Amino acid sequence: MCGIVGLYCKKAELEQQLGEYLSAMLVQMDDRGPDSAGVAVYRDPAPDGWTKLTLYSAEDVPGGWDEIAAELADAFGEAVHTGDRARHGVVLVSADADRAEAFVRSHMPQLRLLSGGRVIEIYKEVGRPRAFAERFKLAELRGTHGLGHTRMATESRVTTEGSHPFSTGHDLCLVHNGSLSNHNRLRERLRHEGIGFQTENDTEVAAGYLTWRLREGASLEQALEGCLDDLDGFYTFLVGTAEGFAVLRDPIACKPAVLAETDDWVAMASEYRAIAVLPGAADAQIWEPAPAVVYAWEKAAVA
Repeated sequence: MCGIVGLYCKKAELEQQLGEYLSAMLVQMDDRGPDSAGVAVYRDPAPDGWTKLTLYSAEDVPGGWDEIAAELADAFGEAVHTGDRARHGVVLVSADADRAEAFVRSHMPQLRLLSGGRVIEIYKEVGRPRAFAERFKLAELRGTHGLGHTRMATESRVTTEGSHPFSTGHDLCLVHNGSLSNHNRLRERLRHEGIGFQTENDTEVAAGYLTWRLREGASLEQALEGCLDDLDGFYTFLVGTAEGFAVLRDPIACKPAVLAETDDWVAMASEYRAIAVLPGAADAQIWEPAPAVVYAWEKAAVA
């Protein structure tokens, strides 16, 4: 089942209301994924030479997130806690993403690294999407674009870590509706390529595959087209990058998806009802994405 939503702001004025509209879209997908929910929001870029980390703790953080920032500052010179929602904290670190992420994984085992990069923030939790949106105060978030997911678990446990979105690359994330049949074999192949995984979820493997292809020099479109050859199963993917997002359905396209565009925004959802809550939806260009075709909207180019 599962539900996917995405919103890309084409005009700066809409960015102040991104969270409000993304939250409304996510709530419409509540009954498609009652087990857990999550969002990735792209906003507030870190300064040059800094990395933004989204961290999760299953327990209260002793000393709070300021203490975590202080530990990172001891390691890298400067770090600052910029915000938290529920058990998630956002910390800026004066280091490149690879070094900062490696330090968290090796020196802070009590934390889970949900995302790293310059602009991405990821929040996710078990429970119904409506309660998630309220608890995390999603309507308050501003940003350029965002992705959301509501999960009905079929292939792995219902946990915060196993919820979508998954991020395995800097500012890169993926949400997925469907199921992959060769993810275990592909996970082992990607581990040999240096891609790490934190869960048994098949979507994290798909995210890792994209990270590997991009690292090897493929464009986002080429990496997604590679999924058609290397990923067995059925899927609708919504992929977030620092510049925008992209959509891909498998060649059979048995999972639902709708795209819509106006002069102000581009939106994607599993069902039109999630798009109907947006301003101007009645006048939007609306279509079903074709099977095995990559659709991408980014700041630099629209394809």
